Amino acid sequence: MLLHFTAKEIEKGKNMAIASHLTILGCMIAIFMNIEPKNRFAGFYIRQTFGLHLMFYIFGYFVSNMDSLFATVPFYLCFIVLWFYSFIGALQGDVRAIPIVGVYFQKWFEKLSA
Repeated sequence: MLLHFTAKEIEKGKNMAIASHLTILGCMIAIFMNIEPKNRFAGFYIRQTFGLHLMFYIFGYFVSNMDSLFATVPFYLCFIVLWFYSFIGALQGDVRAIPIVGVYFQKWFEKLSA
């Protein structure tokens, strides 16, 4: 996925992109902050983190029912790695889709923000 944003667009949307990483509540706040005026850079990261948070809660439900460290540790490790990958991209002003699922998050949640 190759998206180009202007430096001005990245600078204005960076705070919302970072806020969207801070729990599901931060993501919801960023969604409402990005209603008007819309920022495409922030919208990209809002869709990424919204999908990541949903994925965490859905898979977390199933992993918690397993009650096994062999399922729990890889689950949390995977989530943390994906979260940091996205967070560092937002901090640096880069457009980094989450590997494998990031492209789908952009398609599924395209109406969510910008």
